[in-house]
Amino acid sequence: MSDWKTIIGLEVHAEMLTETKMFSACPVVDSVTADPNSATDPLSLGMPGTLPVINRRAMEYGMMVGLALNCTIPPFNQFARKNYFYPDLPKGYQISQYDHPLAVDGYVDIELEDGTTKRIRVRRAHMEEDTGKLSHVGGGASLVDYNRSGVPLLEIVTEPDINSSAEAEAYARKLRAILQFLGVNHGDMSKGVLRFEANVSVMHKDDAQFRTRTEIKNLNSIRSMVRAIDAEVERQIALYKRGEMVKPATLGWDEDNGRIIIQRYKERPDEYRYFPEPDLPIVEVSRAWVERVRASLPELPDAKRARYVGLGLTPYDARILTMDRPVAEYYEAMLQTGLDAKTAANWVTGDLFRLMNEAKIDREAVNSLPLTAQAFAQLIQLVERGTINAATARKEVLPILWAEGGDPAQIVEARGLAQVSDPDLIGRVLDEVLAADDDAVRSYLSGKEQAANALFGQAMKQLKGKGDPAVVRQLLTEKLQAKRG
Repeated sequence: MSDWKTIIGLEVHAEMLTETKMFSACPVVDSVTADPNSATDPLSLGMPGTLPVINRRAMEYGMMVGLALNCTIPPFNQFARKNYFYPDLPKGYQISQYDHPLAVDGYVDIELEDGTTKRIRVRRAHMEEDTGKLSHVGGGASLVDYNRSGVPLLEIVTEPDINSSAEAEAYARKLRAILQFLGVNHGDMSKGVLRFEANVSVMHKDDAQFRTRTEIKNLNSIRSMVRAIDAEVERQIALYKRGEMVKPATLGWDEDNGRIIIQRYKERPDEYRYFPEPDLPIVEVSRAWVERVRASLPELPDAKRARYVGLGLTPYDARILTMDRPVAEYYEAMLQTGLDAKTAANWVTGDLFRLMNEAKIDREAVNSLPLTAQAFAQLIQLVERGTINAATARKEVLPILWAEGGDPAQIVEARGLAQVSDPDLIGRVLDEVLAADDDAVRSYLSGKEQAANALFGQAMKQLKGKGDPAVVRQLLTEKLQAKRG
């Protein structure tokens, strides 16, 4: 495999979170939960005599993405007709952009597994309308839902700068986070609002130019994208080693069986017969408009990550907390309670993520948990104030908050979980422990200081885990030292 180099260009289709469709006032609905064909109008159904009107908000959302990807926003934008016939495209053409896209010549810097960064160039980002949704049923039939038809769609196209599935994953996750932080796409790939297509080819070490590429369509998860790219690279190399050629083709990915499916061999580019959309005007983008949009950009993942590092987080923790906007929002809500940034990060990336992983809950759903950010922060503050110890917080209180929510202080009081810090009470317990385990005491006095850990554990057990560890440890040490005389 070392004789071969992977060449990948990604096309990402991101629906814009507007209230209405790209070229009409028809509302945008959840394409999964809404009744099929319940949000359509004459335009999205391709009825004759209808005229499109450009959605200004969708254009501004697209400009926000272009600016966040370090693109240039050209002063001249134009829509075009992309002609092809398919059941989910009732007009027989898609309104898209071709020669004059919304944004051009950008880049995204990704972090590689070895800690270095790599720049992935973005060729263009253009606005278009989404198609309908086909559902294939038994007997060779298909059902079509036009709710999604006409929804604003931004297509983001990279240069062929990606050289492995790992780099493709890093780019996809970075782009998804940017879209989420901008608030223009919620990133739920299971609902089709974000879809990837990978153009894949391989080069032999002796090659002077690119070989034939194939296109893997409609990848609906980052995991599927990674698996599909690896399978296609393996397939192409195997073909070349057998002396065969790779044909340009549109491919599908069979997730259940982990294999590439050849759907059809590639059409010529001129088969789309692009020409300027005659029913829409040219869009002139003034520099003042661009600057107004730029001023509206929120703090993006890279800037937020740098700020978190400045608060004392490790680069790793800062990266993990900024991969998903809901997680960053949850973490920020914890910081607003006055909690130390590093302490909050440790509990979120440790205890919270462990619970979510065990329950198989996506991190995007963190803000819908019974365990609110405010309650989680209050629990940690109870530990910091010494009201309860960390073990009680994790084993007794956190499971209740996770399952039911509630007020941590009230749970501690109602269940009698407050930490025992009374030196007299702790001292009496320690005297009982030392008297009952003379062997451990002699081991300690003979120089085996680790024996103190067993005595500490016994005392904490008698205190039912509620003893203040610092007080217990200090008094234990004092009592053992006193026995040495």
